[in-house]
Amino acid sequence: MLYSMSEMREHLYCAVVCDALDQIGLRNQSPRIQLPLQTTASHLTNRLLVGRCKTTLWADMFHDDPKPYELELQAVDECEPDDVLIAAAGGSMRSGIWGELLTTAAKNRGALGAIVDGAIRDVDKIGPMQFPVFARGRCLYDSLNRQRVIDIDVPVEIDSVRFSPGDLVFADSDGIVVVPKQVETEVLKRAFDKVHGENQVRDAIRSGLSAVETFKKYGIL
Repeated sequence: MLYSMSEMREHLYCAVVCDALDQIGLRNQSPRIQLPLQTTASHLTNRLLVGRCKTTLWADMFHDDPKPYELELQAVDECEPDDVLIAAAGGSMRSGIWGELLTTAAKNRGALGAIVDGAIRDVDKIGPMQFPVFARGRCLYDSLNRQRVIDIDVPVEIDSVRFSPGDLVFADSDGIVVVPKQVETEVLKRAFDKVHGENQVRDAIRSGLSAVETFKKYGIL
C-alpha cells in the first residue's frame, strides 16, 4: 500500500517509524546525537517533519574559497517539492552554515525543512517563514572561507547513520530517523499497523485493563 506524505504527517511519529525499522533488522537508522528544532514550526502536524533527503556533504576550510557558496547554492536550486535538506557537516560548529537566504531559496523550490549536523544562524528571520530546521546549535559566523559543500546528492552520514538521496526522513521532538528507499513500503506498513495497535492498547488501558494484561493480549508496548 502506498501512503501519501499527508497521511504520514498526520498519523506517524519518529519513535513508531524507528520501531518498524527495528522489526526488519535495521537497528541503526536514528542518530543518537541531539539535533533539536531550532526554528518555529507550528504548522507541522504533530510537529513532525517528513520528506525526501536532499543531501549535502560539508567540510571545514582554512583558506579563501575560489568558488564561494557554489555547491550549496546549486543544491538549494535543485530542490524539489517535499525535499528535506540534509547538511552533513560532521558536527562542526565553525560557522552557521544554514541561514535566512538558503531557507528562502529552498522554500521557494518546495523544500520542507533542513537537518543540519552543525550550526545555523538567522533564526529570528527564519522563524516567520515556518521552515523547520533541526541542528546542533547556532553560530554567528558566516560559512565563507570557514566551511563549504564539497559534494551533493551522495550518501552522507550523521552519527554513523546513512542518509541517501531520496530516502524518507522523519524528524520530531524525539529525534530523527531515516528510512532507506528500498524498504520504505514494508516499514511504512509496519509503522501504520503499530499506530493502530497502540491506539487499541491505549483504549484498553484507559478502560481499566492492566498494563500486564494489555501486553499479553496485544503484544505491543
